[in-house]
Amino acid sequence: MINLDEARYLISRTIDLCPETDPLRRAALLKEQHGSYGRAVAELLDARSKGKLPAEWFMDSDSAQQATPLEVARIRFERIRRILGDPLVHDVTCSIGTEGAACLAEGLRYVGSDLSLPRLVMARANVNAPFFQADALAPCTTADVIVADPARRAGGRRIKDPEQLLPPLSSLLGAYEQHLAVKCAPGLDFSDWGGLVSLVSVDGGVKEACLYTAGLAEGARREAVVIRGGGVDKLSDLMPSEDEMAAPHGKYLIDPDGAVVRAGLVRQFAVREGLWMLDERIAYLTGDRIPEGYSGFPILEQVPLKKLKSALAAHDPGSLEILVRGVDVDPDALRKKLRPRGSRPMAVVVTRIGTQGVALICEARRVGSSKNVLEE
Repeated sequence: MINLDEARYLISRTIDLCPETDPLRRAALLKEQHGSYGRAVAELLDARSKGKLPAEWFMDSDSAQQATPLEVARIRFERIRRILGDPLVHDVTCSIGTEGAACLAEGLRYVGSDLSLPRLVMARANVNAPFFQADALAPCTTADVIVADPARRAGGRRIKDPEQLLPPLSSLLGAYEQHLAVKCAPGLDFSDWGGLVSLVSVDGGVKEACLYTAGLAEGARREAVVIRGGGVDKLSDLMPSEDEMAAPHGKYLIDPDGAVVRAGLVRQFAVREGLWMLDERIAYLTGDRIPEGYSGFPILEQVPLKKLKSALAAHDPGSLEILVRGVDVDPDALRKKLRPRGSRPMAVVVTRIGTQGVALICEARRVGSSKNVLEE
């Protein structure tokens, strides 16, 4: 954690990369160059080295870890701009200013506040916007939209209960009458949220769940935003779905993006892409194509679990990706049992169909394109 004096020191000068990689020598060199501020410089350089934020930004370890990737934050403000036009946004937990940078990039008006003076100092250096000290639960502006990013860890552990957030979700709702957008961890239990829950992933990793009050929801309750290779795909529970979708496997197995799964939109995704399910209760899909921009596996054969080892050996498996869902199988233990020592990259998907555990032996993962047809 960087204190106020250290934050002021950091923003007052250009901090260059340290060429020394040995930790002890590096600490000694930074102390020689920066005196008692050497530790703060080391923390800044370590946080910058993660590459999550612009290289010239000022940050400490905790603020960098919790900061929203800019491409994710811009999704939030694009929604706000689309619905409200030109609102004033007040970010009541602004930290070092990442939400502010994204908000301004979308052409919206922005003010930020935080209790932490060191982070406000860094925010002012990072983003050209008004920043001031204030309690997140003490309304102090006439902004149209309130954005909040409550602390999501306690004692080093992730929080699942919204009431254990700092500040608690109910306290935020009670403090503000304006539109609210609350950034949360994707593992939060949001089953009781009455507005929209938007799950956002970047290149396969689910980054956040953003909770929007009803005025920002456009009638939806669940949304998945999938960011891949610079492109953005969106699904919501307003899209068509079907109840009965299970059938024997097609040419490919598709493991839907984590945002789609967590948002409960697997059926909507399947209907849109012309896919179906192996089992109504398991979030694997199958079909005769892999949706463009998503990944999947060409299926070679389906076998009972007890026959997997001998069936797989016939394919000369080398590097092996193992996916398990719906059955009690440890992937690491299974890998040791299968002992793949061949030359062919492959995948094994272990799942349940009905009451039976099965394994799908597949070729290696591939990405779908507009001309995704399995060669015969």
